[in-house]
Amino acid sequence: MRTLSILSPLSFSFSVSSPFRLPPSSSPYLRFGLRKLLRRPPIAPPPSPFIVAYRSPASRLPEDSQLPDADEDEYEDEDEDLAADEYDDEDISGDLSDDGAEPSDDEAEMSVESEVRAGGRAVLEKSKVQRVEKLCSEVREFGAELIDVDELASIYDFRIDKFQRLAIEAFLRGSSVVVSAPTSSGKTLIAEAAAVATVARGRRLFYTTPLKALSNQKFRELRETFGDKYVGLLTGDSAVNKDAQVVVMTTEILRNMLYQSVGMASTGSGLFHVDAIVLDEVHYLSDISRGTVWEEIVIYCPKEVQLICLSATVANPDELAGWIGQIHNKTELVTSSKRPVPLTWHFSTKSSLLPLLDEKGKRMNRKLSLNYQQLYASDYKLHKEDKTKRRNSRKRGSATSISDIDGMSEQPLSKNDINTIRRSQVPLIVDTLKQIEGKDMLPAIWFIFSRRGCDAAVQYLEGCNLLDSCEMSEVELALKRFCILYPDAVRESALKGLMKGVAAHHAGCLPLWKSFIEELFQRGLVKVVFATETLAAGINMPARTAVISSLSKRSSTGRIQLTSNELLQMAGRAGRRGIDDRGHVVLVPTSYEGAEECCKLLFAGVEPLVSQFTASYGMVLNLLAGAKLTSPPDESDNDVKAHRAGRTLEEARKLVEQSFGNYVSSNVMLAAKDELSKIQQEIEVLTSEVTDEAIDKKARKLMSAAAYKEIAELQEDLRAEKRRRSELRTVMELKRMFALKPLLKELENGQLPFLCLQYKDTEGVVHSIPAVYLGKVDSLDSTKLKSMVLGDEAFELNRVSESSDGVELSYYVALGSDNSWYLFTEKWIRTVYRTGLPNVALAQGDALPREIMMTLLEKNSVQWEKLSDSDFGGLWCQEGSLETWSWSLNVPVLNSLSEKDEALHMSLEFNEAVEHYKEQRNRVSRLKKKISRTEGFREYQKVVDATKFTEEKIKRLRARSKRLVNRIEQIEPSGWKEFLQISNVIHETRALDVNTNVIFPLGETAAAIRGENELWLAMVLRNKVLLDLKPAQLVGVIASLVSEGIKVRAWKNNLYIYEPSTTVVNMVDFLEEQRSSFMELQEKHGVTIPCCLDSQFSGMVEAWASGLTWREMMMDCAMDEGDLARLLRRTIDLLVQIPKLPDIDPQLQKKASAASDVMDRPPISELAG
Repeated sequence: MRTLSILSPLSFSFSVSSPFRLPPSSSPYLRFGLRKLLRRPPIAPPPSPFIVAYRSPASRLPEDSQLPDADEDEYEDEDEDLAADEYDDEDISGDLSDDGAEPSDDEAEMSVESEVRAGGRAVLEKSKVQRVEKLCSEVREFGAELIDVDELASIYDFRIDKFQRLAIEAFLRGSSVVVSAPTSSGKTLIAEAAAVATVARGRRLFYTTPLKALSNQKFRELRETFGDKYVGLLTGDSAVNKDAQVVVMTTEILRNMLYQSVGMASTGSGLFHVDAIVLDEVHYLSDISRGTVWEEIVIYCPKEVQLICLSATVANPDELAGWIGQIHNKTELVTSSKRPVPLTWHFSTKSSLLPLLDEKGKRMNRKLSLNYQQLYASDYKLHKEDKTKRRNSRKRGSATSISDIDGMSEQPLSKNDINTIRRSQVPLIVDTLKQIEGKDMLPAIWFIFSRRGCDAAVQYLEGCNLLDSCEMSEVELALKRFCILYPDAVRESALKGLMKGVAAHHAGCLPLWKSFIEELFQRGLVKVVFATETLAAGINMPARTAVISSLSKRSSTGRIQLTSNELLQMAGRAGRRGIDDRGHVVLVPTSYEGAEECCKLLFAGVEPLVSQFTASYGMVLNLLAGAKLTSPPDESDNDVKAHRAGRTLEEARKLVEQSFGNYVSSNVMLAAKDELSKIQQEIEVLTSEVTDEAIDKKARKLMSAAAYKEIAELQEDLRAEKRRRSELRTVMELKRMFALKPLLKELENGQLPFLCLQYKDTEGVVHSIPAVYLGKVDSLDSTKLKSMVLGDEAFELNRVSESSDGVELSYYVALGSDNSWYLFTEKWIRTVYRTGLPNVALAQGDALPREIMMTLLEKNSVQWEKLSDSDFGGLWCQEGSLETWSWSLNVPVLNSLSEKDEALHMSLEFNEAVEHYKEQRNRVSRLKKKISRTEGFREYQKVVDATKFTEEKIKRLRARSKRLVNRIEQIEPSGWKEFLQISNVIHETRALDVNTNVIFPLGETAAAIRGENELWLAMVLRNKVLLDLKPAQLVGVIASLVSEGIKVRAWKNNLYIYEPSTTVVNMVDFLEEQRSSFMELQEKHGVTIPCCLDSQFSGMVEAWASGLTWREMMMDCAMDEGDLARLLRRTIDLLVQIPKLPDIDPQLQKKASAASDVMDRPPISELAG
């Protein structure tokens, strides 16, 4: 992308899609029972000045947005319905520990007798600090033996849950603990109690989180418990009270500290006086990009340190606990499947809010079935003109429709019918908001999987006021205070929505602004927050309702479905303990996702933790490094002074093989392979029972010789006739395809004809898709599509057979009415119509429609999905974009296309082939009837039925076998292979001699760096060419190393970014040569670690380092505030490391220090925590 200089930005175009449906006129961008203490009286909360919980005596939405009476009647008793248990694979009866103990009714009951509201929070927290201090003083006076679970529970004003009590008891016994419980169930209390016990003993505890924002939040919460002097915060760019007894940090910080314990700088354990480490959100172990950090911490952690691992519900917590117990120390598992606040699942349609599940919570609500929705829609249309008649008819029809659903036609709905029904039921945002507001289900977190979608939703609801006058005044006052404190952090575009009680929360916002939104939401002054899924990752922002706008989201490889874990993580935000009796989850349909998909995902069960252990340059250097190369002035360069012996490869291998993946593979894989072997043996036995020989043998036993001979002869004749029928069908297909080729060529001149594609899916359902034809792939100006079809073996065609009459098959492309691209051969064309879209430019100078659509297809990066396959080529599909949507709307439905418009008039030869095929089909039918009238047919039919039953069993076993194979592939470890590959690169770059363990200066620098590719960063920072750069120019170069994942997000008038100076551009070009050589070296050894070097955003960072204000930076900027802040913060993070790195030129260190000081100013300085 081209950019301009710092003072001269350049505009460019950008388009974006919104994941929800807007009106046609809108822009598309848019327990704990209270323990009475003998030593201190229970503390009663003072009266609250205002109630935080949302109350809605009357809707504050516009008058026409009230829910219709009919919807209220339908929903009358739905609050009594119980939702499905949150986790399908978990025991809902409340198995809380690894010994399977059942909780008593009293223990399982979740009483929240003394939960206080916002007005009494300050006094409560003050008393909590006093209780902690008193407990600590008593322990100092009477000894650590005083600490027990009851003492720790006494600091709370409520009765703790049984799973919390069990976990605390395990910790006090000296064990490590793995806790697996639903989101928002109170796992943090366990860590807090452990911290109290540790502080009381005069020892230290580290609390780790996966996110800096979460670390900041835990830091504030723990200060409220212990007071400021006991709690510290350690991040990459700042340290607050780092020698405190409780230190909060991210997992990467702790991993790097542990490197000092196992690496080259170690003289013993680097964790002084640390008794315990809390690993919060340990289910991140499955994260592809960062999961290895959690495994490394467990592997490197000194065995005397207790680990407290807090995880959301996963399928295999026993494996996690078993692994930690094997490589670390004794570990106890505590699980809970009960939520403190139960969830009710809802489904929002255009007209009403319905329960997603039936009364038992085990199946989908029958009112949400496609057949019922079809009946409801047709009934609505039939009585559209008469409101009264429509209402009465609906009441009569509802009962009739439900009772008649089972008696409906067995004919499955086509894909086109399903899409039509679903599109008619997709609600607008305001429709769903009216429904949840009318049911008193606010406040809500509304998950939309794009930043632009969140912002557009806020703007769309700016006309809907959700606040009363008192609340608006409070928001206004809070906003004024925020503007005074952080004037540059105010998000101007969000103010109007904020005053109405609506806000957005995503990575495009400044962290300061997000914290402000979180505070207002917790105070009840924001009723709806539109957020991306990152909000579900542990941030303390519970709501009464969670709305999930889609079951899929866009990714770099196309649209992907949410996992069941992701769905439940977001749903876990619903239900505020002590405020709500029940939480609500509302699922919103899309044109391609309905209630069936929602239930399928909900009942899929939680996923297991999967090891993502991968080696890195930092890991290899710190594990292998031994002797350090030193060169005193009076010695030659070859003299080496060894400070300590490094690890051998065998010793390093023992550490690496302690990964979670290896543990799982050594236990689970053996069991899985054993089961797979048994299944395959059973399949072989059953397959032998359904062969022709086996069927023949069984028939001989049951039938007389004469009867068997008669049927055997007829069956042989039948097989021959069926073979002949297949041959004639092939001939018929070839004749039909032969007639299509010239017709398509004729009709595409001057227009884009409509056609009907037809295929049968794996379940036997026939789908008919109307589409607009673009052309033959070979003749289109689409190099990407051509190369794919010609180069990929999956698209290879069986072009000629003796009976094909010279027919040569080709691939064609069309855009369907469902906004999907289709790639197909003549095989899949049912018919072609004479009508179509005129291939004429809409205005003079515009491109032709065919050219426009092909350009859109070329831009689409979604992978093609095969819908069906045949000997005559496959049918492929990929989802279209927002830009193709308007074109797809011009494709008429099949019902509106007349048979008279069909242009596919077959030749005489084709008609003759059809007649021959029909005759042969009748001959086969007559032969089957003749067999059914034979003497031994009943006995023979028994054999056939038994064979069919066996074949079904084989099918089920093969499905089970496939699942086992997938599971085995998931848990196959690969850590050691990657370790060796990386060590080869390190050896070849002379960072470390793997044979002698001598570490060279390049390796020393790389071992101390925190980053994605430590060796590449070290190579750049040690380059002498950086010494000639000014601080601002150095900043621009550093930014090019850390800008991965940052994107331009221009829309409307935000079209500019600053261009880097010529010096920075030249420096990056020079480094690009080194990067190319290093990438070739990595590729040679099979290493795929990215090496970032991108100057696209260097000018923005250089401008900030040159002194531009935040407002000047963001004026018409093509970057989101949050992205720019994150890039600046990343740059500062690397700059502040440079003065601390070994063997870096002092001149560069001085410039880096000066540059970081200049950059670390508001509002960026306030992001460090």
